[in-house]
Amino acid sequence: MADHKDIDEVTGIETTGHSWDGIRELNTPLPRWWLIIFYATVVWAAVYWVFMPAWPGLPGGGYYTPGIRNHSDRANVAVELAKLDSARAADAQRLLGQPIEVIEQDPGLLQFALAMGESAFGDNCATCHGAGGRGNPGFPRLGDDVWIWGGSLTDISYTIRHGIRNDQDPDARYSQMPAFGRDGLLTAAEIGDVTDYVLKLGGTEHDGAAAARGAALFEINCVSCHMADGRGDRTQGAPNLTDADWLYGGDRASIEKSIYRGPFGVMPPWQGRLSEATITALAVYVHTLGGGEATTGS
Repeated sequence: MADHKDIDEVTGIETTGHSWDGIRELNTPLPRWWLIIFYATVVWAAVYWVFMPAWPGLPGGGYYTPGIRNHSDRANVAVELAKLDSARAADAQRLLGQPIEVIEQDPGLLQFALAMGESAFGDNCATCHGAGGRGNPGFPRLGDDVWIWGGSLTDISYTIRHGIRNDQDPDARYSQMPAFGRDGLLTAAEIGDVTDYVLKLGGTEHDGAAAARGAALFEINCVSCHMADGRGDRTQGAPNLTDADWLYGGDRASIEKSIYRGPFGVMPPWQGRLSEATITALAVYVHTLGGGEATTGS
């Protein structure tokens, strides 16, 4: 005896036999176009599995199914990078064949250096210095005309090459501000007085009596690096305290914190990590961001 099919009277479609609160579930067949696409994707997946890398190996095993095409995006990227390096080789050699100060006088070479430098900056420097060198707290802004170690092409190239306060390059630029509070060199009250004097140097709101006391402490503890007028000393990496540009913040709390803990920012050396042409292009790019200086420094 044939099974009785339960047909919905309104739609004429067979039901599943399930019912909830008097509502019967229709057993609506899938559209033919949908089934065709579904089966096509199954076939495509099987073909892809055979031709392309598909199954990863077990953790730690390091094996995967390469597919009969032996396709590798990593290998393709390496090939494309090699092609790019080859295409750039002639211009890169020109960068190395010119005194760094002359590059900016050659429009064609300058354009190449800026393109190459911008790419290298985005890959290696923007994480700290921000896109376009806009800077971040603790990482200098490179788009202005304020330079701690000098802003000439020679100065910038040296800083990129050797870095700052790192233990990897004996020629790294080096300076160290004492941690006056953490190491007990000044009391909390004395740090407050020095803070008021620094605020006075910058022309911002301060306590006059506290600044007067802080001036004497500044002369004893800070003048050797920041100079008597507070304008700093580039040869020591001591920043100017009289302008409105602050690496770690210029408000009272930030200045007190800097005096207390003695900031010690580190920049890695890029010599050996980047090619000489790339370092040259980076120096030119940074120099043109907004505040490069014409004269060479120490």
